[in-house]
Amino acid sequence: MPKFETVHRVQHECDVMYDIVADVEKYPEFLELCDDLKVLSKADSPMEGVQLLEADMTVGFKAIREVFRSKVMLDKANNIITSENINGPFKYMKNKWRFVPVNETSTDIHFSIDYEFKNWMMEKLLGGMFDKAFRTYAKSFENRADTLKKTSKIL
Repeated sequence: MPKFETVHRVQHECDVMYDIVADVEKYPEFLELCDDLKVLSKADSPMEGVQLLEADMTVGFKAIREVFRSKVMLDKANNIITSENINGPFKYMKNKWRFVPVNETSTDIHFSIDYEFKNWMMEKLLGGMFDKAFRTYAKSFENRADTLKKTSKIL
């Protein structure tokens, strides 16, 4: 199975970056290629401070439009967000975001993904794009933090 891991440093507080990535319902407002996102269910986990979501994310690129259904675990206490594919173009997909404070004003975002497409054609078309996609998404989350800071929605 293909695997991708990276670390990206941003000049924003850890809690701010976690909150922006955890606020999945806002993705269509600022995340490139995300046409729609619907949270289907929310529940508290038996683990304290952990919330579980099920969501459909519609991604569009040129003539390709796919809906991904995922289980998402938001673990605020440990600054970890994980997502696992339920339905969509993947046979298997798990990703993990881990936010590590570097100092008061910067954070290292650790991102990893394991995946396998159901269709070899999708693998050929999209498989090599994950590095570029993550960098684009990381920049979008960072830009979102910049915008919210300028408009005083975060401190």
